[in-house]
Amino acid sequence: MSATAMPERTGRVTFKGGPLTLVGSEVRVGDPAPDFTAIDTDLAPVALAAYRGKVVVLAAVPSLDTPVCSLETRRFNEEAAALGPDVQVLTISMDLPFAQKRWCGAEGVTRVKTLSDHRDAAFGLAYGVLIKELRLLARAVFVLDRQGVIRYAHLVKEIATEPDYREVLDAVRRLT
Repeated sequence: MSATAMPERTGRVTFKGGPLTLVGSEVRVGDPAPDFTAIDTDLAPVALAAYRGKVVVLAAVPSLDTPVCSLETRRFNEEAAALGPDVQVLTISMDLPFAQKRWCGAEGVTRVKTLSDHRDAAFGLAYGVLIKELRLLARAVFVLDRQGVIRYAHLVKEIATEPDYREVLDAVRRLT
């Protein structure tokens, strides 16, 4: 899938106040969640369809090796323990799988599964969160119900800030 043939939206997100361009199709609450395949820390392809039947949190972050992304992923890792086995939290970034594996090991992150979108930007384009200028993902959170329908979607305006965890967790709890 070519990023040049995809829709672009400017000014929906900023980095330190500067507007950025998002590439890909915007998804909304009520839409079926677009399937995508990303790479796990063992270099295996993982399709979203593998999680059908679970409530899924898709947390897109620019890079685990930045303070806000690190904080967010550790927070979701802590929260995941209380959400139960029917909820899967996936953190997706453009980081290489090797870096994700190293980061998870160093941070003790075991409940969140990290996926790399570096190869095809399949997730970024399907969810409209690929940042054209940086080839990173914008900070966004999507909550999918057991049938794969988007029930919560939030694109964080300033990518250097955290999402509203309470809103995300409330959306998950409404589905479990």
